[in-house]
Amino acid sequence: MKKILGASLVLALCAFPARPQNWSRWQSTGWPQWLGPDRNGISPETDLFGATPSFAEAWRVQVGKGFSGLSIVGDRIYTMYIHSQAEYAVCLDARNGRVLWRTRTDDNFTERQGGDGPRATPTVDGGMVYVFSAHGKLHALDSQSGTSQWSHDLVREFGGKMPGWGFCASPLVAGDLVLIEAGGKSGHSLIAFDKVSGEIAWATGSDNPGYSSPITATIGQTRQAVFFTGYGLVSVALQHGRVLWKHPWTTSHDVNAATPVFIPPNRFFISSNYGTGGTVVEVTATDGRYQVAEVWRNKNMKNHFATSIYYEGYLYGFDGSILKCLDAETGEEKWKTRGYAKGTLIIADGHLVVLGERGNLGVAKATPASFVEKAKTQVFHRSKCWTVPSLVGGRLYLRDESEIVCINLAVAAQ
Repeated sequence: MKKILGASLVLALCAFPARPQNWSRWQSTGWPQWLGPDRNGISPETDLFGATPSFAEAWRVQVGKGFSGLSIVGDRIYTMYIHSQAEYAVCLDARNGRVLWRTRTDDNFTERQGGDGPRATPTVDGGMVYVFSAHGKLHALDSQSGTSQWSHDLVREFGGKMPGWGFCASPLVAGDLVLIEAGGKSGHSLIAFDKVSGEIAWATGSDNPGYSSPITATIGQTRQAVFFTGYGLVSVALQHGRVLWKHPWTTSHDVNAATPVFIPPNRFFISSNYGTGGTVVEVTATDGRYQVAEVWRNKNMKNHFATSIYYEGYLYGFDGSILKCLDAETGEEKWKTRGYAKGTLIIADGHLVVLGERGNLGVAKATPASFVEKAKTQVFHRSKCWTVPSLVGGRLYLRDESEIVCINLAVAAQ
């Protein structure tokens, strides 16, 4: 069986750069959740990269195993990792990496291929942070202290089926609700909780869980949550949880791991590995009824776990271990490159920011014309990197299975 991200995780401080930085040049909204402020992998920040981008390490700290991403709000970082042989939600000082609090969230998760630790990325909303353990426990914590406000064990309470490589979905906050894929039977596959009280708002479906995180989109004047379950793409009305439309998508071992990509105004891109490939579907609404049709389907982009990014008419992502650009309208391959293995990426200031599986970081212009690496550096040396980068205030936050690093990009733009 192939290796798969559960899918998609003491402090040694380094000196800050000597040159003072003008942080007011960035109007940052933070990086409060999985894939950033809009859950699409695109940073709104500009003026990050000069003609020759460079990287200055601000600090580096040792952490435990896991693949949880880094959510940043203000001067705080929220993530999850293994500590003292258990799983913890952790808050760090974004200025130096110092641990501010740790809250135990579950027992340690181990799997035979070595992908130990939590997978989901915390979601920060107001004064709360919502975290999901690899064993299926959803917690609402006070963002300042880490004190538990409420929690649910989705396996014990709702019959949630634990995926083979652990629960991976990052909680989605939409209005007053926290949404999660529980994988429970008898109408408890997808669940929405009141984000303050933790009471169930609605539950629906009986799909086996995938490894993907949900998103929101508005189609036909209806705000909806879109999940990529083990059985396919499913949309539900946020208000009451009624299933609006579905698109079946079968993958070996139910490994639908990449987050659905919304292509405005009414299309979605989904992709899976194990020889499956990807498709763009178009959703139309007429008199409250929805129809779903495939625009194209091919095997040019087989996302193993890393989510592709839609940007200015094109899809950028990993076809297994090959970084590619596809025309989102036709699925045609525009270019491909190797050297990052099974990496992850975001887009910022019109550039691809790519973190390779072996710890190599690269920056290239986001263009369908060709891939030309403008700058690169080796960030990690000890373990694999399967966690997507985060970017706030001109600083890039990265992690592998043993370290978190803060990279200062401000020097590059001066």
